Amino acid sequence: MKRDYDKEFQNNSRKYAYNFDYDVMHPFMLRAFSPFFTGTSALELGCFQGDFTEKMLPYFSDITCVEASAEALKIAKERIGDKAIFIHGLFEYTTLPRKYDNVFLTHVLEHIDDRVSLLRKINDEWLSEKGTLFLACPNANAPSRQIAVKMGLIDNNTSVTEAERKHGHRVTYTLDTLEADAKKAGLDVIYRSGVFFKALANFQWDQVISKGIVSKEYLEGCYQLGQVYPDLCATIFCICKKGR
Repeated sequence: MKRDYDKEFQNNSRKYAYNFDYDVMHPFMLRAFSPFFTGTSALELGCFQGDFTEKMLPYFSDITCVEASAEALKIAKERIGDKAIFIHGLFEYTTLPRKYDNVFLTHVLEHIDDRVSLLRKINDEWLSEKGTLFLACPNANAPSRQIAVKMGLIDNNTSVTEAERKHGHRVTYTLDTLEADAKKAGLDVIYRSGVFFKALANFQWDQVISKGIVSKEYLEGCYQLGQVYPDLCATIFCICKKGR
């Protein structure tokens, strides 16, 4: 079935991503990733509206973004300007003229139909010899999701809900299944962990943060606790090197 990526973007833009994603999760993700950064070039696969791209600018002088939604890409271009190169296309059919030291696939893999093939393409075509892939996805085992299961809102932890399907989700990953797909693609997984211990849904986080119920210190505590319990985080991630 042919996918309409602009329609998925429109679904995305209607409270699929919350302030919690942009203001809390993005900075914490970069903080978790930054010890593994190498070189100055970066490839972001799935830049959406450029929110994460904008936060990458202080770290990399050479950024290329590939995005399937023309509408989302237009917003990203207006936002970032000439500080990054933007390419409209599907990852599966995109050919790039070079390799990159840092490749970011954050909250994108769960949208892909043939996930292992994409990871293999990243390994074979886009990752430099000493480069690093930052592979991050929403976590099926996040406490907020497990609570939703117990409430009867979701069938099981790894279910893809109807709302998620409209947003283009194809799968809900756990740490072990994410690592397994990376290894199937030939990537060398050197580290795996999680970002931010998460017991509330994103819309609930928006409410408690806006009302001052939680402090910056509390958010910091959730980030640090996530390093102790990665399987209970909002986001899970694998740090990968080029496999042979």
